[in-house]
Amino acid sequence: MAEPCHGNYRKDSIHVIHPSRRSAVRFVAGDVAANVAMHCQFINAAAASGVDLLLFPELSLCGYELQLLGACTLKPSDAVLLPILELAARTQMTVIVGAPLASHSARPHIGAITFLPDGTTSVYRKQYLHAGEEVFAAPGEIGAWRHPLGSESYSLAICADTAHAHHASAAAASGALPSLASVLVSEAGYAVDAANLQRYAARHRFGVLMANHGGPTSGAYLSAGRTAFWSPDGALVVATPGAGNYLVIVTGRGGDWRGRGCHG
Repeated sequence: MAEPCHGNYRKDSIHVIHPSRRSAVRFVAGDVAANVAMHCQFINAAAASGVDLLLFPELSLCGYELQLLGACTLKPSDAVLLPILELAARTQMTVIVGAPLASHSARPHIGAITFLPDGTTSVYRKQYLHAGEEVFAAPGEIGAWRHPLGSESYSLAICADTAHAHHASAAAASGALPSLASVLVSEAGYAVDAANLQRYAARHRFGVLMANHGGPTSGAYLSAGRTAFWSPDGALVVATPGAGNYLVIVTGRGGDWRGRGCHG
C-alpha cells in the first residue's frame, strides 16, 4: 500500500484513497471481511498523515459486483464493520466507505456508510442509478442532506448522482460544503464526469472531491483512476495521473487549496 504523505495536514484536510486491482492491496469480490481489513490498513496510513476525513470509492466494501449486492448488504451496526468503527473513533477521523444497504424492496441500495469520530454513523443512498443497475439495486430518496464535519458540513454523491445538476444545486442550497463524490468512472466516461464536477465547483462556489477506483475492479470494469479535487473557483487542485494505488491529500485554509498524491 502507499506510504503516508508526511506533514501536518490535520486542520481542514481531506484524504482520499482509491485502491487498484494492480496493486498489492485490492478489493476482494464479495468478501466484506477481507475488504474491511484492507480499509483498516488505509485508515492507519491516513492517521499517520494526520488527516480529518477519508473517502473510499463506490462499493469499496464489496467491489463493484452488482450480482453480489444482495449477499453483501450491510448495516452500520454489523459486527464485521466494528474494526472501522473503532479506528474512526481512535484516530478521530471521519471515514466514508461504499457498501450495499438494506432497502424496503428485495433490491438493496448502493450506499455509503460514514463512521464519525464520536462513534456514531450515518448513511447515504445513491439517488440516481446507471442503466442496468436498477436490476440489482433500488434508488435512494431524492434530496440533499448535510453531513457534519467539525464546525462545517459536507454533502455526498455516488457516481451517477453527479450527472444530475439539480443534485449539486440542492447540496449547495443546503449550505453543505465541500461536495464529496464516491465513484466508479471509466476512461470513456471520465472527461464528461470530470467536466460536470468542475462546473459544479465553479457554479456553486464549493470544493468538489471525487474518489475513483484506481484501475480494473474485481468485476473487470476498467476504472480510470485520476481521483481529483476542484477548488471553489473550479480550478483543478490535484489529480492522480491514472490507475494505481494513491493516497490523495487536499488541504484548504483561507481559500488557499493545495493537494498532493502519494503513490503506493
